[in-house]
This record gives sequence, C-alpha cells and structure tokens, in this order.
Amino acid sequence: MNKKNKVAGLGVLSVLVALALVVSFLGYQVLKKPMSEDTTEVIFEVEPGLSLIQIANRLQEKSLIRNAQLFQMYARFLGKASHVKVGEYSLNQSMSPDQILGVLVSGKSLGRSMTIAEGLNIYDIAAIFEAGGICSAGEFLSIVQDQELIKSLLGEERPSLEGYLYPETYKFTKFEGARLIVAQMVKRFLLVWSEQVGAEKDKLNGWTRNQIITLASIVEKETGARAERPLVASVFHNRLAIKMKLQTDPTVLYGVALEQKKMPNNISKRDLLTPTPYNTYTIDSLPPGPIANPGLESIKAVLNPAQTKYLFFVSQNNGTHVFSENLAQHNKAVQQYQMNAKARESTSWRDLKQEPSTTPPSKTH
Repeated sequence: MNKKNKVAGLGVLSVLVALALVVSFLGYQVLKKPMSEDTTEVIFEVEPGLSLIQIANRLQEKSLIRNAQLFQMYARFLGKASHVKVGEYSLNQSMSPDQILGVLVSGKSLGRSMTIAEGLNIYDIAAIFEAGGICSAGEFLSIVQDQELIKSLLGEERPSLEGYLYPETYKFTKFEGARLIVAQMVKRFLLVWSEQVGAEKDKLNGWTRNQIITLASIVEKETGARAERPLVASVFHNRLAIKMKLQTDPTVLYGVALEQKKMPNNISKRDLLTPTPYNTYTIDSLPPGPIANPGLESIKAVLNPAQTKYLFFVSQNNGTHVFSENLAQHNKAVQQYQMNAKARESTSWRDLKQEPSTTPPSKTH
C-alpha cells in the first residue's frame, strides 16, 4: 500500500471513529441520560391495544423521554418491542429511557387494593366494584351469574358465586378487569377451603360444601361477635335436627333481593309470610344456597358448633345475644331486651370490643 492510500485509509478510519463517538454520544443522550433529576412521580398508563410508537409518543409528550422514534427503534433492537405490558406504572424524569423500558417490560403495574368484608353479599360487592370504578354493578352481577365461569371455577352448577367470593383485601391492577378479580376471589376461597376445611372432612357429616357455606353465611349475618358464632351455629344445627324452621330474617331479605334484583332496606310482615326458596319462616330446611360470603370463623363454627340445647337467641342490643333452650326462656329474654324501650337504647353493637359484623344483628328468634 502506498503512502497516499495509507493516508486515505487513516482518514476514513478517523471519520468512522468520529461517527462512532457521535453515535455513542447521541445514543447516551437519547437512551441513557435521564430528562432531569426530578423524581416527582408520573403515573403512566399502557392501555390495551396501544402500539409501541403510540406508547413512545406518550412518553415523549409527558417529558419522560427525548425522542419517541429512537426509543421505539431501541426497543425493537433489543427485541423488547412486543414485551411491553398493559398496566399502570410509576415513572419519573430521573429515570433513563433504558430504565423506563425495563419497567414497562416488567409488567410491575401499580397495585390497588379492595377490601371485601365478611358477610357482604353479591349486591354489596357489586356496589363496591362500581364505586371503585372497576365495572358497573350490573356488569358485576352478570359476571358472578355467568354459568360457564361458575362451572369452570367451582366444578359444579350454582345460580351464582354467592358464598364463594372470599372476604379479604385483594390487590389488583387497573386493567385486570372485574372477571379476573372475581376469579381471584373464588380461587382464594378454594385455597382456604382446601387448607382449612380439607383436614376436617370427618366433620362434614354428610353435608355438602354448599350446605356448609350456606349455613356459615347465615351465621355470619346473625352475629358480629366471634365468640358467639359456635353458639349461633349450634342453634341452627339443633333446629335442623328436629325439623324446626330456622326463622332467620337475613334469609328472607335475600329471597326478596333475588326477586327485586337489589337488597331491600328493611323487612315487612308480608315478606315474612310470602314463601320463597329462601324464606326460612316458610321452609323447614336450609335455603338452597348462601345468602352472603362468610369468613373462615363462621365456616369453622358450622363445622365445630358448640354442644348446646339452645333453640333460640335474641339480641341484647350491644352485638351479643341471649340464648335459650325453650320458648318460655326465650319469651322472657324478648320482654327484657326487645320489648323494653330503655334496653333497646343501650350500647351500640359498634361499641362491642370484639370483631364487628358488617351488618348489626337486630333479629329476634
């Protein structure tokens, strides 16, 4: 190679090196360098159906990256273009585009929480879903009555998922959807049932899972005092054993709700006298299904009821009850706690220093 060619070659090499340095510098500026040192949180949503360039453009609009086109090209070069996940993410301007891409690909979306208290029914939960902006109450009720979904989750046919939406605090993300959250609730129930009840199969005494959950839901609605649950369960077990009507108001209300497609605010004498499959004043057995979603303590109370001869209980107006073995004792308690106006103005159930109920007990049996 002559001297002239060597000089030309060195010149080309110098240009290539210079270009490489420029590209590296620009690449660092565009893809590695944060927009600023500002750590203020920016909530960024990747909605279903958005393309990568749309996502990149929105990142640029929010001043999280400098160049949408280069960000898109970089994601494709790394093979991550199709790995950006739907979600709601916490970003800020102190993050580099590379870090931002890592977050969007991770799928670690911001979590939200929703608490379902013990004793709530599907109408109560529908209102919570609607208030939380997850879906409308009507859509929720449609989901929990979807026969295909019910069969796939429970392995049996049921009118709805009432009783199987386990009460707990659930974590979910914005774009998961009501159907996925409902499935999560049922799967939690199945896990608790398997772990907590599976070991006590000898105590089922021929009862089906649905019968146990049905009675547990009634116990849940009747008392907010944890210590009383086995006693309340014993009353209903004792009544069933002698074919005595359960005569529990919450079941009557639920029967009315199924007909009206919403929970009534109160119960009337007519409701008590009108036969429905859930009116335990007119049937001498368990209703056909749960009337609410019971917690573990109520389920355990049904499996392990107190050994008593009680057939009646009446509210003391403070969250606890007086239990009686016969009608004479019961009538005396009714006179003392329900017919006495002063007694009915006593301590609120909310002052009870035990686990509160989602619905204050106020029934007489």
